[in-house]
Amino acid sequence: MMIFFVLLTIVFVGLFWQILKFKNMDVWFFSYIKQIFSRPQVDGPVHVMFCFVDHYEPQWRNDDIEVERARVDRWCKDYPLMANQHRDADGHMPKHCFFYPEEEYRHEHLAKLSDMCYHGYGEIEIHLHHDNDTAENFCTVMTDFAHKLHYEHGALPRHPETGQIMYAFIHGNWALDNSLPNGHMCGIDNELTLLKKTGCYVDMTLPSAPSPAQTCKVNAIYYATGVDGKCKSHNTGTDVEVGKTESGDLMLIQGPLGINLKWRTAKGLPHIENSDVRKAMPPTKTRIDQWVNSHIHVKGKPEWIFIKIHTHGTQEGDMDTLLGQPRHEMHNYLETKYNDGENYILHYVSAREMYNIVKAAENNEVGNPNQYRDYMLAKPKFMRL
Repeated sequence: MMIFFVLLTIVFVGLFWQILKFKNMDVWFFSYIKQIFSRPQVDGPVHVMFCFVDHYEPQWRNDDIEVERARVDRWCKDYPLMANQHRDADGHMPKHCFFYPEEEYRHEHLAKLSDMCYHGYGEIEIHLHHDNDTAENFCTVMTDFAHKLHYEHGALPRHPETGQIMYAFIHGNWALDNSLPNGHMCGIDNELTLLKKTGCYVDMTLPSAPSPAQTCKVNAIYYATGVDGKCKSHNTGTDVEVGKTESGDLMLIQGPLGINLKWRTAKGLPHIENSDVRKAMPPTKTRIDQWVNSHIHVKGKPEWIFIKIHTHGTQEGDMDTLLGQPRHEMHNYLETKYNDGENYILHYVSAREMYNIVKAAENNEVGNPNQYRDYMLAKPKFMRL
């Protein structure tokens, strides 16, 4: 009988491992389980920083300029109508963060987005898809695009001491630091160092599950250090911590990742929660609860938590979710359950503001995080149409 149970256990463990590998969960599952049992308890209200980042690609599967214009125009029309109906504890509307691909640049699209950002609806950052790239070309492309966004659209800030133009970054196809197998959709080892050199202050690519580019480190705000000749150097790193100086090339702010037992697939299996919002993955209450309960924070300051979710906003099938009733319901739920003033206080933030508040926490600042939205990097001026 004992032998039977041993064999049964071996079979079960083997099947479980195969299931994990099928979804690339073997990379992060055990880190996630360990983290569940180490989440801190907080006395008093928890401040919730909520940031919605968008891999904003007007040319997605399209070569028709009129389709691009229709996509951008819908956002410029419908997003303000939605956002005007919502406010956080500080009186701020939701701030959508348009991570715009360098390879899809069109002045007219960025001019429209910049005008919308001028009126307080969000901010613009940098997205990039590339393959088989070189360090020299990458630095030229990123520097030139940052200058274009700053000078032609007023969209990026300058570092207060060095004057360098600064940007937040999301890597196309999740392939940050050559992290896909065989260097697919990147090609550059030690990309983290190059990002820092060209003015990147934070990376917001992750989570990327079920992609193999997903890191072992999950639900974290941390520094990673690039290594010459090595890929995926951000697989691990040093947590950002109160009172500690930064210790790496680049800060990474991850969105929530885990297993949602209350959100089931059509086959009745738990969903992977990977912070992605679209028609097939609407922002339901059960998902929002898990985003909050993931408790992503600066080490030593658990009363400030950071939620970064993402989408691909120009895909027509998802726009009703992102601009219509599901988005309203998401904000309504955030503004009631997570903005009661007693247990939670809600702050809608841009990527830049989230970074600034993280830096304030790192420097052991206290009080309402609202006062640290422009802590290190000032708000860009943006240009009106």
